[in-house]
Amino acid sequence: MHSTLRIELRALLRLAGPLIASQLAHMLMVLTDTLMMARLSPEALAGGGLGAASYSFVSIFCIGVIAAVGTLVAIRKGANDQQGVARLTQAGLWLAWAMAAVAAVLLWNLGPVLAMLGQTPANVAFATQFLLLLPFALPGNLSFMALRGFTAALGRATPVMVISIVATVANYLLNHAFIEGMFGLPKLGLVGIGMVTAIISNLMAIALALYIRYHRAYTPYPLLKGLARPNLNALRELWRLGLPIGGTYAVEVGLFAFAALCIGTMGTTPLAAHQIALQIISVAFMVPAGMSYAVTMRIGQHYGAGHLLAARLAGRVGISLGAVVMLGFALLFWLAPGPLVGVFLDRSDPAFHGVIELAISLLAVAAWFEMFDGIQTIAMGAIRGLKDAKTTFLVGLFCYWAIGAPAAWSLAFHFQLGAVGVWWGLALGLLCSACTLTWAFEWRMRRLRRLAMTTAQAT
Repeated sequence: MHSTLRIELRALLRLAGPLIASQLAHMLMVLTDTLMMARLSPEALAGGGLGAASYSFVSIFCIGVIAAVGTLVAIRKGANDQQGVARLTQAGLWLAWAMAAVAAVLLWNLGPVLAMLGQTPANVAFATQFLLLLPFALPGNLSFMALRGFTAALGRATPVMVISIVATVANYLLNHAFIEGMFGLPKLGLVGIGMVTAIISNLMAIALALYIRYHRAYTPYPLLKGLARPNLNALRELWRLGLPIGGTYAVEVGLFAFAALCIGTMGTTPLAAHQIALQIISVAFMVPAGMSYAVTMRIGQHYGAGHLLAARLAGRVGISLGAVVMLGFALLFWLAPGPLVGVFLDRSDPAFHGVIELAISLLAVAAWFEMFDGIQTIAMGAIRGLKDAKTTFLVGLFCYWAIGAPAAWSLAFHFQLGAVGVWWGLALGLLCSACTLTWAFEWRMRRLRRLAMTTAQAT
């Protein structure tokens, strides 16, 4: 048993490490775009941030749908179904291209919607500038995610990490060149930042596609053969699993948007403190996010092979490891919040005293917040590895919006705890999700094992 546990732990870490690194690289790309906007003007930062938030919400839903590729490919890999692996990946690429086209049209016509929602004309104008070329990133971004799911499900995540790190560096250099007008390039402002993101996203997809095309490890999976004729059954299977995953991503993002709106009514200082604390915990969250994806792949492979005990072990190892790692982050937030906030703000500047003090208070809540969020994220990945995304969506919808959002509002305004109350409300919602999803994984495994034993006895 101990040797099996060590083998599973090593396999999980070997897969999770590159995926965590690629998640952090993606976050650095987003941070680079924000810093480049800030160098233009405060107005560009505000309007560009509005455009970035709009793009992020739409793309996160699409990425959630495409996440089904990795899950289903892992199951087919476990069942040694090479044709099924190739067929599902091809369908994933077609689904990525179709959603990219629909999402791009939506983003290009978002200006009037933003105006109807009460955004200032200046912010709408700058957001529209940023969204002029940015939607061209969607085909590359979603294609890369589909191919990432394919290669990660085969246990090969290192190329994803390498390409992501190189892309992060290239994104910074190209953005800097267009912002400063270096090498005779025009100064394109927000349009240039969106253009660079589009270029980098498509180059990332091309690089990963070429690696898969010419590396012999992928020879058993000829993705080009039959690519022009997508399999409708595979498309339907992806959509059925991917839609609730995308929905789960959307309701979670919506919860944090709700929190920002609540805190925004309290004034500039609480909102600034919220943004700083959120940036810090977002970096820590990349660890369970990468681990969750790895747990999905490991469980999917075991489930596809019919090894239910191994699938249960992979889930338990992943959830336990995630809890330990997030406990480490919690201790960091408790013991050293000041230096963390100091990365973003000058602690010696009296103008930031109120923001720093509140951000430190929020990080004390975030210590609990992160543990719950890490556990529920990995538990979600474990359940999805069993080809079940409806459970994660329903649990997320209930815990986020029936528990988390009302608790955040009540604690903030009825009990007058302010921004700290909002964060405690979020923590309650995430606690509900973590407990329910961990129980749901164990319940699902027991049910599958009983079904397998019944089937074996009948035959």
